[in-house]
Amino acid sequence: MSTYPQNGAWLLAQPDAQDQIRLFCFPYAGGGASVYRGWKTALPPAVGVYPVQLPGRENRMAEPALCDMGELVPAIAAGIAGQIDRPFVLFGHSMGARIAFELARHLRQHRGVQPCHLIVAGSRAAHMREPQPLHHLPPDEFVQELRRFSATPEELLQHKELMELFLPTLRADFTVDETYVCAEAAPLDCPITAFGGTEDAEAGQNELAAWASYTRAEFSLEMIPGDHFFLRTNGVPLLRSLARILNRHLVAQR
Repeated sequence: MSTYPQNGAWLLAQPDAQDQIRLFCFPYAGGGASVYRGWKTALPPAVGVYPVQLPGRENRMAEPALCDMGELVPAIAAGIAGQIDRPFVLFGHSMGARIAFELARHLRQHRGVQPCHLIVAGSRAAHMREPQPLHHLPPDEFVQELRRFSATPEELLQHKELMELFLPTLRADFTVDETYVCAEAAPLDCPITAFGGTEDAEAGQNELAAWASYTRAEFSLEMIPGDHFFLRTNGVPLLRSLARILNRHLVAQR
């Protein structure tokens, strides 16, 4: 049983009882929930936007980060159990996409609910393993390999004391992502939409398209100009597309 809090500690915002749909957002490896701050103002007012804060970062820095998908997903499910009492959508970027996908399957199996839409971004399909894993590397080599991910500022990589502070969480996240093995299970019943960056060397169009096999419903793919972190460098078209998806679900409820 998870020892992590089953309350608002997992969410950056207190859920609003007036929400018609809730959007739960999961960060990439090494990222915090604050990457999604500001999304609420770009999306329909009836949608509650709830970035999920994983242990070991930002306001949860004092908590140990989890290193295994099999531990992390049940802990998240317990943490947001009281907030999935209405239609909800899961969004994740990179590592967060796989967390969102596994959470959707976990909720189906253990709580009898599924999201009304799963949205994955910047991620190979769930069965595709990382071809260049780095979670097991010694510290110096690990830091050197992080340079291929533009999310980690160079000034941080060169700051030895700060890196010693952040390395455990970074390594835990890459361990979650790189040791994850997608088990056989029936496809989801909800639609899946995949977003990718046109210049992303980590998840190309074919790898994103392979998410189609994980749903019995509609699948769509949209490429957005940018690299792996297009959600930060070119977020406007992404948010515009998310607003369209969410509006369709709002209309369907009427």
